[in-house]
Amino acid sequence: MAKESFAQKFMRATGRLRVIFGPAHSSSLDHEMTEANRRLLAQRQAETQQWETIRRPDGSTYVVPRNPDDKSLR
Repeated sequence: MAKESFAQKFMRATGRLRVIFGPAHSSSLDHEMTEANRRLLAQRQAETQQWETIRRPDGSTYVVPRNPDDKSLR
């Protein structure tokens, strides 16, 4: 048997509590991505490419658009 993840150990340890308080949905944590999730991931990755992180000398950071003329997300 493969090594149990923390989530699997937690779900096994709290099994009796779930009998009293109601079942929790448990599914495999290592399943294949669906096509809808792949499309959503690609969209989110494209959105992050529109921004650039700037670091100030004091170490703080802020985000600015790569193209200031692009008003699509504002």
